[in-house]
Order: sequence, then C-alpha cells, then structure tokens
Amino acid sequence: MKLAIKVKPGSRQEKVEKTIDGYIAYVKEQPIENKANRALVKLLSEYFGVPKSRIEILTGKRSKQKIVEIKNLSCL
Repeated sequence: MKLAIKVKPGSRQEKVEKTIDGYIAYVKEQPIENKANRALVKLLSEYFGVPKSRIEILTGKRSKQKIVEIKNLSCL
C-alpha cells in the first residue's frame, strides 16, 4: 500500500495524523544525515504495527512530501 505523507521534523512529540490528503507525521529528529527519515520509518512501523523492514520511502527522501510503501499491509 502506498501512502502520501507530509513530514514535520523537529516537532516536540512524535505522532501520526490522518488527513483528507494522506498522513502528517511529526518526528523529533532534524533532517540531518537521514535522521528524520529513519525516525519516520520507526514511527510508521509502530503506528501500523508492521516491521520496519516492510516500510520503504519511494519518493521524497530529501523532501517533506513523501510517498511511502508499506508492504503486506492488510487494512488501515
């Protein structure tokens, strides 16, 4: 399943919100040396209850707008 996610790095708390357009993910890490992307993958794995190895950032690795694929996700 592919999801549109907007990432907000440097947030006070980590959380995921569902919106009309997709999801907004708030991560504490700054976008330096890929830290925010790793935090995003960890946060999504906890939110959807899947292992981190099933989550892949397809587009937007250097952007706040990302397309993320979660493999073998049965339903939201």
